[in-house]
Amino acid sequence: MPPGSWIEVDKTPAYVARAGDGAAAGLILLAGGIDDGIAAWCDRFAQDGYGVVAVSGARPETALDLLRSMVRERAGVGAVAQGAGVAAALALAEQGAVSAVVVHGFAPDMAAAVTRISCPVAVHLAAPDLAAGAALAPLRALVHVKPMLRLYEYPGCGERFFDRLAPDYEPHAASLAHTRSLGTLRPAIGPQYDLARLLYEHLREEFVTHDADATMATMIDSPYVNHVPTLTGGVGHDMLKRFYKYHFIPKLPEKRRNTYLSETVGADTVVLEFVTTFVHDTEIDYLLPGIPPTGKEVQIPTVVIAKFQGDKLYHEHIYWDQASILVQLGLIEPKGLPMAGVEEARKMLDQSLPANELMASWSTSDDKPL
Repeated sequence: MPPGSWIEVDKTPAYVARAGDGAAAGLILLAGGIDDGIAAWCDRFAQDGYGVVAVSGARPETALDLLRSMVRERAGVGAVAQGAGVAAALALAEQGAVSAVVVHGFAPDMAAAVTRISCPVAVHLAAPDLAAGAALAPLRALVHVKPMLRLYEYPGCGERFFDRLAPDYEPHAASLAHTRSLGTLRPAIGPQYDLARLLYEHLREEFVTHDADATMATMIDSPYVNHVPTLTGGVGHDMLKRFYKYHFIPKLPEKRRNTYLSETVGADTVVLEFVTTFVHDTEIDYLLPGIPPTGKEVQIPTVVIAKFQGDKLYHEHIYWDQASILVQLGLIEPKGLPMAGVEEARKMLDQSLPANELMASWSTSDDKPL
């Protein structure tokens, strides 16, 4: 994606970030001042497929005209705002000029404005906003009567926690806020991606075609993967490709299958839950580093959390119970410890199997009133 550029709108500095010629959706971004941090925020939205125009002080109508020239005909348009731009963004939504609005910050008359808005609205409130105390009550009350309103609170965060160049940047809260913003924007204005299909294509390149180059092609330029129990994977293109090419794909067990249990698709995230069954017929670097093959079969519940930027995979967090694997391989004696072996997987596949057998106190409540 080409970098954004600085321009002037009504003789006022503005910033334009393009997702490509004729983006499927556009955003006007309004703030009290357009600086490098706000520009980086625009670039982040552009990575998710939006054409973005950021303005400060200029007439929003002029910026909207420019934005519409950047996106496809009849493309959806939304507004994102921070600080002094919040009131202007809400006014655009009230006028019907945008089809979704996301704001960071609180204004005393916000509740009244939101009641007059028919499109989806997301409001992110950081610690300085939450200091308004009782003044927030009317806005909070609207959540129960206005289903298109989403209210998110970040009590430990500064005003510009979402700005990676700001002193109060908080990366985890910023990532969560961005996902929540997309959750409001995408259903209303797009762009829409089949994230589940994209993830399965990535997995196919890993586990079926065994092609490291094709696997990396499904990802952004600087992705990362973390297998949480063993801290294996990689950060950035070169480290991750090295991991896939020499330590993951060639070290996969030959006998392996998945039984999928659930699939949850969000605005930019897919969560897969499954039971993996494999034979420990090779040293599996990412799963059992340093453990020689035992020839034993293992069944283990696994969760993959995959996050996307646009139509490219950004990162994966993969979770499983390492203790259960070690029990099944005879490397840990579970007696007297709160852990289970293959029973974990069997219980996931058959919910009728016994529960609470590790709880020695379970029988003590057998005759107690409910």
